[in-house]
Amino acid sequence: MDLRSKFIGGMIGSALGDAIGELAFEFPDKNTLLNKVARSQLHRYTDDTAMAIGLAESIVEKGDIDPQHLGDRFQSNFVAEPWRGYASGPPTVFALVKRHKISYLKAAKTLFGGQGSLGNGAAMRIVPVALFFHDTPGLLHKARLSAQVTHAHPVGMDGAAIQALAIARAVDLDPLETFSRDFFIEELIAAAQTREIKEKMILVSHLLAEGASSKEAADRLGHSVAVHESMPFAIYAFARYPKSFEACLMCAVLHGGDRDTLGAMAGAISGAYLGIHAIPSDWVARLENRSYLEELAINLYTIHTGKQGS
Repeated sequence: MDLRSKFIGGMIGSALGDAIGELAFEFPDKNTLLNKVARSQLHRYTDDTAMAIGLAESIVEKGDIDPQHLGDRFQSNFVAEPWRGYASGPPTVFALVKRHKISYLKAAKTLFGGQGSLGNGAAMRIVPVALFFHDTPGLLHKARLSAQVTHAHPVGMDGAAIQALAIARAVDLDPLETFSRDFFIEELIAAAQTREIKEKMILVSHLLAEGASSKEAADRLGHSVAVHESMPFAIYAFARYPKSFEACLMCAVLHGGDRDTLGAMAGAISGAYLGIHAIPSDWVARLENRSYLEELAINLYTIHTGKQGS
């Protein structure tokens, strides 16, 4: 397998999923959406990719997950591009940290009445963590550590961890071999720490076994901004269409809900599984900031493989 291609595929696949998912809000019909994608001069991403970029930058600089450094990077990128479509949570955390000189975790724990956010914002950006730590025992811990900077609710952190594990296993698998859907989903079920995530991952398994339609799966799994009502459907989309980036992405973004984040999550898994060469090249060529996203992916790959060889 070409591990470098998988790293690039994961980063680019997530960003394209984000950008095309954003288009799907305006063009929710498949043929209309594909026609728009073909005619667009630039596939512009949202805060999903902006935060994934910040996470990748922090890992490249620190070689690990450093919550304070990561939060500072998120904050500086937000200040530079506040128009990316951020939800209220991260900017609120940034403001609290700046005003009260507290840690990002402490600030994140104040959200939603002291429960913390269980939104999908930590899962949507997790692809750099999954790529860099894909073959290390501490992957799930690293994912939760990166999540808690803005998402301190156990479900928010667990959703990010399971999304990271899905991407990591996609990196490990050979796309030329038969995809073992049951084995893939069973590992995600076993790793889930919260009831909400575990129950939804079990439902993913049942829906795939039953041959449920994509619409039924979206309705039953959910496609909202809550991570347990969106991340499982993104995993369903990949597991149903593992051999086609386009089919996986169309499944993820054409059934309503938080389309850009569903696209980012599904695109990250598919891109990490299939590699960059399986993603339509004309889509890739018109992705905003493509060269820098590829550079970050290559830097993650280079540092990762250097550590493995040391």
